[in-house]
Amino acid sequence: MNAAIAVSNVDRFRQLKWSAGVCGCLLACGGLIFGGNVQAQNYPAKSIRMVVPFPPGGFSDTYARIIGAKVQETWGQQMIVDNRPGAGGNIGADIVAKSAPDGYSLVMGTIGTHAVNVTLFSKLPYDPIRDFVAVAFVVGADGLLTAHPSLPAKSVKELTALARAKPGMLTYASAGAGTTSHLAGELFKSMTKLDITHVPYKGNVPAITDLLSGQTTMLFATLPTVLPQVQAGRLRGIAVLGIERSAATPDIPTLAESGLKGFDVSNWTGVFAPAGTPAPIVSKLNAEIMRIMRLPDVQAKLPTQGLTFNAGSPQQFQDFVKAEKEKWGQVIKAIGVKAD
Repeated sequence: MNAAIAVSNVDRFRQLKWSAGVCGCLLACGGLIFGGNVQAQNYPAKSIRMVVPFPPGGFSDTYARIIGAKVQETWGQQMIVDNRPGAGGNIGADIVAKSAPDGYSLVMGTIGTHAVNVTLFSKLPYDPIRDFVAVAFVVGADGLLTAHPSLPAKSVKELTALARAKPGMLTYASAGAGTTSHLAGELFKSMTKLDITHVPYKGNVPAITDLLSGQTTMLFATLPTVLPQVQAGRLRGIAVLGIERSAATPDIPTLAESGLKGFDVSNWTGVFAPAGTPAPIVSKLNAEIMRIMRLPDVQAKLPTQGLTFNAGSPQQFQDFVKAEKEKWGQVIKAIGVKAD
């Protein structure tokens, strides 16, 4: 099951009679909105914590730091990046889910923490929709199947032939159970019927380090994390994981071009706040992140890193996350993979 799944949610509102009771309710709501606007005007009054649920060095961490530096320039308050890796991002996400909904605790969520893990793990300590409010989409990231240069395979065809000749001998690293690199590897195994062994790590950096040393065979990587090594010849790029070739690696074909029609795994990251965070603060954060991501120096880097940016409101990001959760939930059930 590889087709994209459209998700649409239609909200239905019942008409209310105009009465003294309704007027009182509206006045109360108006007071809440007014109070929220005042709170947003004074926000931020102290440092903001941005939890990155992965080790330093990944693209979520990189853009958390870019956003943090520019927020401090504009608002005069620090945005402190707090790396909390583990359990496919679940540990860091759960910290923010249980934090005060005041705009001072945020998380750089990903396809893993907010769309995949709820199905991939038997029990998640948070609900990716109910326990968060989506703030802003930051970047989408191309993926790349990459291998150690010692592997005697330079194409998907050669790789599959080698794996069939040596069942169980080839290994693929991942950034951890529940991450995109894990999901892509399991989808690849399901579609090719190959016997390759999963070796999970706590983040992209340790996974790439062991791949560079030859401890593992290959990695279904987020492209920005391995692009320098591929360009330097320390790793070999075999196939792009999305439906289109990447502008950063135009000569490398996609897995779909290489025979796996319908294969499409792309990563993304965005900012989330705890559920209940006042809407005016969410809107203020969204506007600032959109401003930062549109800056010429930020935009210039994206294509060369295999990244894309799509501007949008908090509601548009929330709708996107719900659709991703639905899509990957069905894919994971179809291929029968679990992280625990």
